[in-house]
Amino acid sequence: MSDVVAIENLVKKHQALKNEIAKIIIGQEQVIEQILLSIYTGGHSLLIGVPGLAKTLMVNTIAQTLGLNFKRIQFTPDLMPSDILGSEVLDQNRNFKFIKGPVFANIILADEINRTPPKTQAALLEAMQERAVTIAGEQHKLDMPYFVLATQNPIEQEGTYPLPEAQLDRFMFAIELKYPSIAEEIQVVKSTTTDEEAEVGTLFNAEEIIAVQHLVRRIPVPDNVIDYAVKLVNKTRPGTENSSEFVNNYVDWGAGPRASQNLVLGAKAHAAVHGKFSPDIEDVKAVSMGILRHRILKNYKAEAEGVSEEKIISELL
Repeated sequence: MSDVVAIENLVKKHQALKNEIAKIIIGQEQVIEQILLSIYTGGHSLLIGVPGLAKTLMVNTIAQTLGLNFKRIQFTPDLMPSDILGSEVLDQNRNFKFIKGPVFANIILADEINRTPPKTQAALLEAMQERAVTIAGEQHKLDMPYFVLATQNPIEQEGTYPLPEAQLDRFMFAIELKYPSIAEEIQVVKSTTTDEEAEVGTLFNAEEIIAVQHLVRRIPVPDNVIDYAVKLVNKTRPGTENSSEFVNNYVDWGAGPRASQNLVLGAKAHAAVHGKFSPDIEDVKAVSMGILRHRILKNYKAEAEGVSEEKIISELL
């Protein structure tokens, strides 16, 4: 099958997938779109929002429609790395046997990831980057495709630990969930306070998702688009030749090279699901907020003057 036909098929499948998810999740179209883009590119997503916005239900529903093996890890202050990765135990013949932890699944929901100390958060670093975990000196490969979809409560809440920058950088998208509109909330209440339960169908399987990821990587990108993405990331770094007065004033740290890679991959996936055979600058702009938001570290002046990461990114765009 040619790539042109494959992209046309992906457009139809993507729309069908969104319709299926909408049976359970009302509204939040942009959030769902970004999660799906991260899945088509093999990236991880961090969902940020107050409790009760159906973050967990959303991830569960997406895993169902994609036909993937799904595990949920509830992050708590007393969670240990071995609770995530697994551990070695002695069997009856006095031999060590490795018992796999919940990290061995296609989709991991790291629920409330910032309620556990950094030592345990770091247990996911190797899994997210290398798609493998090392236990007692032996490396165990994870099943592909592999995604971490983490949820995080706003930092200001009780009992939260900020995620280390190295961990944040592993997430392709940081997606903010807002409260639903009144019309959406009325629909939510109507659909969740009766005895009827909506059923979602499965539209993909693991092999098809891996094929989509390869398809996205094969999409050609014009040089001017790569140029734009790299320069955009470069502008987030204070003290460089391309940085503006605004960035120098309000930013401590800018985004690293992983942001440039993610912008190009995200633009490819965004172009593909909208039926385009090559991304343009508009596709880069469409994914830039979710990709750059968590990679810009504001300084005290920005905090004091109420300048948000979104305002800094909008200024750059």
